[in-house]
Amino acid sequence: MARVPKPIQNLIEAFERLPGIGPKTAERLTFYLLHAPYEQAESLAHAALEMKEKTKICSICFNIGEEDTCSICSDESRDRQTLMVVENPLDVLALEKANYKGLYHVLHGVISPLENIGPGELHIRELLPRLKNGKVKEIILATNPTMEGEATAMYLQRLISPLGVTMTRIARGLPVGSDIEYADETTLSRALEGRKEY
Repeated sequence: MARVPKPIQNLIEAFERLPGIGPKTAERLTFYLLHAPYEQAESLAHAALEMKEKTKICSICFNIGEEDTCSICSDESRDRQTLMVVENPLDVLALEKANYKGLYHVLHGVISPLENIGPGELHIRELLPRLKNGKVKEIILATNPTMEGEATAMYLQRLISPLGVTMTRIARGLPVGSDIEYADETTLSRALEGRKEY
């Protein structure tokens, strides 16, 4: 078997460390960049470095932005009575596309005892002061419907309920365009529980 030059192997290994990229995809990306114009590889490297240098974690909601306070928290036209708690900044991107107009609180993960992630490793303690001034009227728990997401939502519910803030959970059920016959039992039971008048 032919030896791969060290710089190529280094880039393959670097790509493999990224989430969702396996060995074959890492190899394809590396060999694509090998044959791409020098400017394209340089542009990719520059964009990655610029992202690391010019982005910050918002000091209020812990979303990602370019300033100490992100563009969502500084937007006075947003509904300041509604606060959606999400697992990560990618969830914010998805919810923005769905035209949610309230504020966010990004936990940067979920409670996962198997991975030694407890409440102290998440941005949970920073959430409580945001609720004590009386401006927030509704908390929307938007963690994923996984065991860890459910455990995190239950933990937050116990923590927040004494504050008297209305708490809701995003609905779960069948995704648009899916077939009932392929849905698992848990998804179907949640779809039945969350049914609405038609």
